Amino acid sequence: MTAYIMRRLLQLIPVLLGMTLITFSIVHLIPGNPAQTILGETATQESIETLEENMGLNEPYIVQYGIYITDLLQGDLGTSLRTKTDITDEIWPHIAATFELTFFAMIFAIFIGVNAGIISAWKQNSWFDFLAMMFALVGVSMPVFWLALMEQWVFAQELGWLPAYGRENSRDPIAPITHFYVLDSLIHLDFPRALTVLKHLILPSIALGTIPMAIIARMTRSSMLEVMQSDYIRTVRAKGSGQFLVIYKHALKNATIPVLTVIGLQTGVLLGGAILTETIFSWPGIGRYVFEAINYRDYPVIQSGILVIAFLFVMINLIVDILYTYIDPRIKY
Repeated sequence: MTAYIMRRLLQLIPVLLGMTLITFSIVHLIPGNPAQTILGETATQESIETLEENMGLNEPYIVQYGIYITDLLQGDLGTSLRTKTDITDEIWPHIAATFELTFFAMIFAIFIGVNAGIISAWKQNSWFDFLAMMFALVGVSMPVFWLALMEQWVFAQELGWLPAYGRENSRDPIAPITHFYVLDSLIHLDFPRALTVLKHLILPSIALGTIPMAIIARMTRSSMLEVMQSDYIRTVRAKGSGQFLVIYKHALKNATIPVLTVIGLQTGVLLGGAILTETIFSWPGIGRYVFEAINYRDYPVIQSGILVIAFLFVMINLIVDILYTYIDPRIKY
């Protein structure tokens, strides 16, 4: 197992290097001059050239990339051109916000999707199977922004049950420790505030988790149907095992590999920052952070944000690969 994990970690090195090169190249192809954006339209050419020299933007491409990699290896993501703040400190609250939202969205998607897929396979061609797959089709086809707006209209505006935007009560802000607001509330032993934070999470989590839920449900059903037709399942049934035991003890484990793949991919996508969801619900996540940086031509923030997103995606895939070996030991051989 250790050798397998070490091989996978070594394989990440060229991937990460390629990732930095692609990110650096794409960002520098974005139209516009960051020095011009910072100084404004009325800036003189001389002042623009001076600022470009101070920022190193007048250096050759390969020199800029070399400086970028050197700083990156030292843990320096650079300084925001817009806020003049160290990006390493500035970016973490946004990453934490996206992590928290993604975690609850995937909890919703996995719990509903996996169980709906299992029951649909168990009750194949029944009314439940028909309804579950119909809702899954609607869920995967439904635009996220429309669902988010409908949630706000029904549950926030009309019924007044849940807040429509933000991570917390703006009149009583949390003193952040980890920037995971649910965890911070529990650390402070402030359970009413933790409940308030959870209420703020419900609508964006459902909006963000609906498409992954539908995909997981369809994949779980397909995988379970294939496994339940296997010879060893017929043998287990012939021994007199109950249907519940057959499904959850024997069939589910062997059907997990493709489902786990989908869960990993969807988690990586959500960690990349759901810009629509974060914008509609005023959620200060990494996707919204990078989007705002693009508008300001803030190159260091764009590079760092994209790099962090890509790194999270790669690490999620690595974790999924390692989990494969626990589910099916044949993989590591």
